[in-house]
Amino acid sequence: MFNALVMEKDEATGKAAPVLKQISESDLPEGEVTVAVEYSTVNYKDGLCLSSHGGGLVRRYPHVPGIDFAGTVEASSDARYKPGDKVVLTGWRVGEAHWGGYAQKAHVRADWLVPLPDGLSTRQAMAVGTAGLTAMLSVMALEDHGLASAHGPVLVTGAAGGVGSVATAILAQLGHEVAAVTGRPESAEYLTGLGATQIVAREELNETVKRPLESENWAGCVDAVGGAMLARVLGQMKYGASVAAVGLAGGANLPATVIPFLLRGVNLLGIDSVMQPYDNRLRAWQRIASDLPMDKLEAMVRPATLGDLPQLGADILAGQVQGRVVVDVNT
Repeated sequence: MFNALVMEKDEATGKAAPVLKQISESDLPEGEVTVAVEYSTVNYKDGLCLSSHGGGLVRRYPHVPGIDFAGTVEASSDARYKPGDKVVLTGWRVGEAHWGGYAQKAHVRADWLVPLPDGLSTRQAMAVGTAGLTAMLSVMALEDHGLASAHGPVLVTGAAGGVGSVATAILAQLGHEVAAVTGRPESAEYLTGLGATQIVAREELNETVKRPLESENWAGCVDAVGGAMLARVLGQMKYGASVAAVGLAGGANLPATVIPFLLRGVNLLGIDSVMQPYDNRLRAWQRIASDLPMDKLEAMVRPATLGDLPQLGADILAGQVQGRVVVDVNT
């Protein structure tokens, strides 16, 4: 028997609630690889899955959430992995459609795993998690579309969140000027500690304007907000610059015009981490190991246990979680 945080649904009310309980390996869904989970984390999707309605992501109960985990292979029917291997899992709808990492063991498909890169511990991998992987994929996409440190400042919206924090640290490490957008003035010191050279108040960018183009301010952008802020940012990009769109904390609508694309050649790059092909994942994790400063990563970390998850799920949905949460599932 081992510990797990299980979402159980009350058939009378139709609402789900998290219960910390012991389950057995026979309770787990089928999978080619058995992983002894060491660490997980908390992303926005985790907050949705921990809510009473499952955020529209969880369709079957009981359910173990946790879209990310890292640990050690215990058993494998796939030749790619053997007992003792350190592995990382992010995406593939694990923690949503398939039981996830908020338990001390998991059964998963071998195709969903990535070997832990040299130089990273399982704890560090979960300090990175889906948020950090998405940040690295965003930086790689901007680089693939020509971004260089000599081009000028790179904007990061939602900078105090998980994606924004890691993106800020990586971009700064790579020599870029980073302009960090936040609605929390108390986060300024935290963001400058990660390498931001400029703090931009959310209020400066979240108002829709009638002008489709403004001054050319940004050589690139990692946008975790979407909505009116993304529309505004598109009109402030330098000629030929790109925006990597990774989130919709500010809404899914985009009240913009096509003018920035037509007159300035701006690129809007969609970043998905859930279904990323294996080779891209491996490349991103290797870049994380080499380009993300570990001292900056540690500065983002907030430790937690399985028992802390119900409150953390509510907190992240309310925008009250700064940086990265690392969940030790064995304490």
